Amino acid sequence: MKIAAATLRRFTAVHTWTGLVAGFALFVAFYAGAITVAREEVVRWHASASPDRVQTLDDAQRLLDAVLRLHAEAHRHVGLLFPGVELPTAVAYWQDGAGTWQYATSDDPYGSPRRPLTALTDLVDALHYSLGLPGVGIYLMGVASLLYGVALFSGVVIHLPKLVEDLFALRAGANLKRLWQDAHNVIGVLGLPMHLMFATTGALLCLMFVFAAALDPLVFGGRLMQALPGALDTAPARAPAERAAAPAPLALWHARAIEAARRRGVAGFEPAYLKLDHAGDANGVVEITGRAAGALGAQGSVALDAASGALLAVQLPGSRDANHAAFAAAYALHFGDYGGDAVRVLYVLLGLAGAFLFYSGNLLWIESRRKRRRLRQGRAQVGMARATVGVCIGFCVAISTTFVAAQTFAAFAPARAESGLRLACFAVWAAAIAWAAVRPPARGARELLWAAALATAAVPLAHGLVSAWWPWRSAAAGRWAPFAVDVGALALASAFAALARASARRARDGDPHSVWADPARRDAAPDVPPAL
Repeated sequence: MKIAAATLRRFTAVHTWTGLVAGFALFVAFYAGAITVAREEVVRWHASASPDRVQTLDDAQRLLDAVLRLHAEAHRHVGLLFPGVELPTAVAYWQDGAGTWQYATSDDPYGSPRRPLTALTDLVDALHYSLGLPGVGIYLMGVASLLYGVALFSGVVIHLPKLVEDLFALRAGANLKRLWQDAHNVIGVLGLPMHLMFATTGALLCLMFVFAAALDPLVFGGRLMQALPGALDTAPARAPAERAAAPAPLALWHARAIEAARRRGVAGFEPAYLKLDHAGDANGVVEITGRAAGALGAQGSVALDAASGALLAVQLPGSRDANHAAFAAAYALHFGDYGGDAVRVLYVLLGLAGAFLFYSGNLLWIESRRKRRRLRQGRAQVGMARATVGVCIGFCVAISTTFVAAQTFAAFAPARAESGLRLACFAVWAAAIAWAAVRPPARGARELLWAAALATAAVPLAHGLVSAWWPWRSAAAGRWAPFAVDVGALALASAFAALARASARRARDGDPHSVWADPARRDAAPDVPPAL
C-alpha cells in the first residue's frame, strides 16, 4: 500500500507533536495505572502488619450501630466497607457538618479524616487519573487521552505501508536508534487494540461530566443535575418520610443482595460496600455494591428498602439500563475488571509497556533531531533529554520511595500517612527533576536509574522489616497478594538496574556526539560539521 510522501510527513508531524504534548502525562498515567490494576494486592501488602483476623458481619453491625448512635450526620448518608473484601476490618464513612469525610473502625468509632490503610493506593489512583492535581487534573488527563487517540491513529497511518514487514522486526546491532524505533513500533502495533481502548475509555471516564454538560440542552433539557442520580446510582431518590423505622440487620441486607443477584443469574456475587441513606427513617434506602466473577463489568448493585429489606432496584450484569451498562463496561475495560487474575496480570504488563512507549517516543524525537557529528547538540535536544529523564525516571523513583514510606508511616506514624506519603512522593519527584536539570543527560539517566533500582529493591525490604512478612514467608503461608507485590518490585528493580548498565555502556561506547555520551568523550571528539 502506497501513501503520498506529503501525507506521511503531515501524519508524522501530528504523531510526533501529540505524543510530545501528552507523553509525560501519559507516562505517569500508564505507570501508575499498572499499579492501580493491582490495587487489592497493594492494599493487602500495606496491611500485612495489621492483625490477621478478618472481622465478621456481626463486627460490622456493631460498628454501623455505633456510628449511627454517635454521629447524627451519618443518618443522612453513611457508607460501610464490608470486612474481608479489601481490608480485614469493616470501615464506616460519612461527611461531618463541615463536609469533611470521616472514617471509623471498631477501634475508633468516633472517626477521623484518616482513611485506614488506603493512603498509598488512593495516592497512586489520584496520580493515574489526575496527576495528583485536585480539580483540574482529571480534565487534563481527559485531554491527554484524546491526544493519545490522535497519536495512535496517526501512528497507524505512518506504519501502514510497512506494517507486516516491520511488525516483528527487532534489529539489534550498532544502530541503537533503529532498535529503539523497532521496539516502539512493535509495542505500539501489537498493543494497538488495547491502546485504542485505553484512549477511548480514559477520555470517557475523565471527561464524562464535560460530555454530559455539552449534551445537557439536547438530551436532558437543561435538567442535568436532576438526572445524574438516576443515571449513576441504583437506589431510587427518596425524600425522608419523617417517620421512625429501625433499619433491618446488616446480615439481612447482605443475604437479600446475594439472593437478588442469584435470581438474575449472577452467581458468586460478593457484596463489597454499602451506602445507607436516611438511616432510621421509614424511607431509608440501602444500596449494596459488589462484584460478580466472570462478567464484563463485574461490579453491580442492589437497592433495598432499609427497614424491610424489600428489593427496590438492581443494576447487575445482564440487568442494567443503558447508562449503567456503558459506564460499567468502560470501567471494566479500562481497569481489567474481567477475566480473573490472568487478565489483570496482562493489564499490569500493558501498563508498563505503555509507559515504555511514551518514554521511547521521547528518545526517538531526541535522536531524530540530533545534529550528526556535531559536538554541541541544540538546547531543545538537551532540554528534552533532561526533562524525559527527570519526569519519567524520576517518577519511578518517587513511586518506589512512596511504597517504602508507606511501610514506615504504618509502623511509626499512621495518623500522618496521607499527608506524609503525598509529601514524600512529590518531594522525591521534584528532587529527581531538579537533579536531571543540572546533570549531563547521560549521567543523570544513569544515576536516576540506579536510584530507581535501589528504591524499588527497598520495597520488599521495608515490608519485611515492618511486618516480618518476607517474600518466602508469604509464599509458605499462601499470602499471595503481598508476595506478588514484593516479587514484582524485585523484578522491576532488576529491570532498572539492567537499564542503568545499558545506559552506562552507551555513554562509554556509543556515538560520542550523542546527548547520551559521557561529557568527557564528547569533549575529546572532534567537532566535525555534518557531511553534505
